[in-house]
Amino acid sequence: MVAMDTKVALVTGAAAGIGRATALAFAAEGASVAVIDRHEEQGALVAEQIRDTGGSALFIPADVSQSDHVASMVQATMSRFGRLDFAFNNAGIEGDSGPIEECSNENWDRTLAVNLTGVFYCMRAEIPAMRESGGHGSIVNCASIAGLNGFPGLAAYVASKHGVNGLTRSAALELATDGIRVNSICPGAIETEMIQRLKVEQPEMLERTIAAHPLGRLGQPEEIAATVMWLCSTGAGFITGQAVAVDGGYTTQ
Repeated sequence: MVAMDTKVALVTGAAAGIGRATALAFAAEGASVAVIDRHEEQGALVAEQIRDTGGSALFIPADVSQSDHVASMVQATMSRFGRLDFAFNNAGIEGDSGPIEECSNENWDRTLAVNLTGVFYCMRAEIPAMRESGGHGSIVNCASIAGLNGFPGLAAYVASKHGVNGLTRSAALELATDGIRVNSICPGAIETEMIQRLKVEQPEMLERTIAAHPLGRLGQPEEIAATVMWLCSTGAGFITGQAVAVDGGYTTQ
């Protein structure tokens, strides 16, 4: 791993699940962490947990679908910590499910606003901050196996995650000469709040989902966090523009 005790990481969607696990992982490696989420109480608790264990963290409430929120969160990070080295653009929503002809304008617009436009807003603000910090940073965007495959009934979500992978590749080419690497991760089914809802509301679908993963289980948020940490490390220093599947073998089928 890269030494992170003088580094600064920013994590969106950090109040729970994959984002929370990644914020805690950055802190465990010594990085100062900007904890970003629109859920203020939960996000503040994550930052407090980091500080309680001797780390350095700042909670910043923000909705990534709002460009002014994103600009302010990066500005606040720079004001507090003086630099930005790593960014995990993780905030996302699944949107409503159903056939394309029943997908409302509101569902389409909101899903893309958070999942795709939000990543664009984040990178647009993070890139100048990383350049100001000397370059050689790492950006990881959270896509999904839905950014590699199609899934019926989830057109908006699938489109948004394919868009994240495309945006990642273009940014990687633009930023290579700055030494800023940009990759995306494509998780399979991970045990998060969404899965908890499936357990209650659609247990049969959850069983089918688990069975579709060759490893025969759900992934854990900490396993995704470990992948993000590796992509930010010197061990991944020759990797950029890649969509890394962390999916229990799902996309090999």
